[in-house]
Amino acid sequence: MNGSVAGGGGFSEEVISLTRRPSGLGFNIVGGTDQQYISNDSSIYVSRIKKDGAAYLDGRLQEGDKILSVNGTDLKDLRHKDAVELFRNAGYDVSLKIQRRLQPQNGPVGHRDGGESGGLPLAAFLVPGLALAAAAVWILLRYRQRM
Repeated sequence: MNGSVAGGGGFSEEVISLTRRPSGLGFNIVGGTDQQYISNDSSIYVSRIKKDGAAYLDGRLQEGDKILSVNGTDLKDLRHKDAVELFRNAGYDVSLKIQRRLQPQNGPVGHRDGGESGGLPLAAFLVPGLALAAAAVWILLRYRQRM
């Protein structure tokens, strides 16, 4: 991420540049002073990333991201429809400053394990379980043949 941790409070900020496609920027927003998405928070948030849209193809913007500014214009204290208009009139190349809540990590700070969950993979339980089930069925069938 091209951002920095903001004040150590579990948030990061990033500037994302998108190029508008014929269908737009490729995401929906919620929030505003008149339609608060989070109680007592009139910020603008990404509610949906549209498949094959500019934001989806770029891959950095995520649902739940708070959009702080568009092309340097602060989104604080805007009504929802005014924020939508700002996005519509933002031009071809659009710069978004976003804030994202950091996900808590298990283990030492800064430790990354390449995207692995850190737990045992599901196959570690499924393969032996299926083998036991197959053996039980085989034993049951052999036992029934002898009767």
